[in-house]
Amino acid sequence: MIRVKSGIVTFFVAFAVWMVLSWEAGVASIAAGMLISALVSLATSHLFTGNHGKWAQPKRYFYFLIYILIFLRECVKANIDVAMRVIRPSLPINPGIVKVRTRLKSEAALTFLANSITLTPGTLSVDLDPATGVIYVHWIDVKDTDMVKATNIIVKRFEQVIEKVFE
Repeated sequence: MIRVKSGIVTFFVAFAVWMVLSWEAGVASIAAGMLISALVSLATSHLFTGNHGKWAQPKRYFYFLIYILIFLRECVKANIDVAMRVIRPSLPINPGIVKVRTRLKSEAALTFLANSITLTPGTLSVDLDPATGVIYVHWIDVKDTDMVKATNIIVKRFEQVIEKVFE
């Protein structure tokens, strides 16, 4: 029963995303969106069976919108930083792998955080240990190797809002 409810919620969220992204209300577009949303729901709803009731809370969707804004801001900043390093080779780089820690526990939240780090230019999630909440991150310009300071620079910007969405 829990999987069915999660599937229904996943279907409606996927369909809403489809409609926003396609921006077309034709019969073919709606039919394609429903088919794709059903497939997505069948393939991924098991990820959300831990507590399906939390997805009925509107505040989670509000925080997801906030996450998107934070992610876009961080992406733009990181793109500019990496572009400047390419255009001006005299700018220093200090590549390395740092260890950061997160307090996130759910598989979905950890995956979202690791992907957010990877999608931000200049950083790449190399390894994740869900048991300890440790993520190894390749950083194009290591600003600090101390785990607490590196965590504050890399993880904290995403972690607080991802926690409100997924935990």
